[in-house]
Amino acid sequence: MVSLSTWVRYIANKLEYSVSLSWKGYQGGHITNTEVGDAVWKNFFQGKLTYLHWNKGLEMAPTIAEEGGTLLVRKLPTPNPTQVFVGDVVVMKDPEKSENHLVRRLAAVEGYEMVSKDEKEEPFVLEKDQCWVLADNENLKPKEAKDSRIFGPVPMTDIVGRVIYCLRTAVDHGPIQNSNFGMRRDSPVLEVELDVNEMAKNHKA
Repeated sequence: MVSLSTWVRYIANKLEYSVSLSWKGYQGGHITNTEVGDAVWKNFFQGKLTYLHWNKGLEMAPTIAEEGGTLLVRKLPTPNPTQVFVGDVVVMKDPEKSENHLVRRLAAVEGYEMVSKDEKEEPFVLEKDQCWVLADNENLKPKEAKDSRIFGPVPMTDIVGRVIYCLRTAVDHGPIQNSNFGMRRDSPVLEVELDVNEMAKNHKA
């Protein structure tokens, strides 16, 4: 049973999402200024704040099993440092093949100084709207991990969502360990929209 306070926080999240999505559509020229209001309400009443995404591979082990997992992902229409935080596991466009998606952990955002273990490489500061992502599996070499150590900083706009729950098997599932900020923001969304049975039905393993 979802509490009233959780519903209030969920509705606030949904309204924020609807406004962000509508504003993005307006800035992109897809809707006019007179259509923004209608778009906000349409986005508010239609659809969910989450979607399911399948991911497999060694890169995010042990957070996501090598054999794969069905992920519940919170949509982020306008990702920026006030929406997504260092420590969050995110779904992002593959910088080398934009039609594909990668799951990686956000390690740094704009303003962070990046210092390499290789003394030959000069430190640098991430520019506005840039971020640095890493694989969770520390046993992989950078080339195997396929993260920012290979492709460098990525635009925050390449992030499409934050992973909030992972179903590995019907008996092995649970919330993803994100930043405290991210987990606090997502808790009402998780409580209202999590459907483990639905996730299990869509599981590919």
